[in-house]
Amino acid sequence: MKIKKPEPFTFEAGKRAVLLLHGFTGNSADVRMIGRFLQKKGYTSHAPVYRGHDGGPEDIIRYNPEHWWEDVINGLNHLRDLGYEEVAAAGLSIGGVFGLKLAYNQPLKGVITMCSPMFFDNEKQLTQGFKQFARDYKQLERKSEEDISREINKLMENSTDTFQKIKELIEDVHDHVDHIYTPTFVIQGRNDHMINTDSANYIYETVEAEHKQIKWYEESGHAITFDDEKDQLHQDIYEFLESLDWSGD
Repeated sequence: MKIKKPEPFTFEAGKRAVLLLHGFTGNSADVRMIGRFLQKKGYTSHAPVYRGHDGGPEDIIRYNPEHWWEDVINGLNHLRDLGYEEVAAAGLSIGGVFGLKLAYNQPLKGVITMCSPMFFDNEKQLTQGFKQFARDYKQLERKSEEDISREINKLMENSTDTFQKIKELIEDVHDHVDHIYTPTFVIQGRNDHMINTDSANYIYETVEAEHKQIKWYEESGHAITFDDEKDQLHQDIYEFLESLDWSGD
C-alpha cells in the first residue's frame, strides 16, 4: 500500500505571519487545522515538514534535531522570502521546543508552546510512542506481524543517537528559557501522559517576557491540536496573536 507523503503548507492571508511547527513523528497535519483557522482570521501561516518526517520510522532516525532545526530556520526564512517581516511561532511538543529556541535566536513577535517538554524524563514514553508510530506505519504497509516485530527491534537498536540528540536539544533549550523576552503563551493539556507537565509551569515562570500567559486544557492530552478542546485552542491562539504589538496596527 502506498502511503501519501505529508507536505509543507503555506496558507496566505494577511501580512501577519505564523510559523507552525509539528512534533516528533508528526508532520504538518499536526497544525493544519490551526493554519486554516488563522487563515480565515487574516493570518498567513507556514508549516514545514522536518527531514525524515515525510516517510516512515526508518526515515526519521536518519536525521536528528540538528537537521530539524535547520528545517525550522528554513521555514522562517520561507516566510521572510515571501515578504512577511513579522512572524510569530507556534509549536506542538518538540515543535514548541524549537519555537522557544527561535525566540532567543531570532526576532519573533510571539511564541506559543503546546505540550512542550522541558525535561528529558520521558524517554520511556517517547520510545513507546515511537514504537507505536512504527507499528501503525508498518501495519498500513500491510506487513506481517513477524516482519513488524523484527523491523521494530532493529529500528530501536538504531535509534539511540536520535533520542540522545533529542535529549540534548531539550536540555539545551531548558537552560536558555530565561533568555526569552518574546511574548509567550504556554499551552498544556491536563491529561498529557507523554511529557512531564511541570514543563508548562517551568516555561511560564522562567521566560523573562513581560507579556506571558499560561492555560491548562482540562480535557486534553498530548495531541492537543486534535483533541476535544481544539476549537477553544484555536480561539485562544488567535486572541493571543491579536494581543501582540504588530506594526502598522
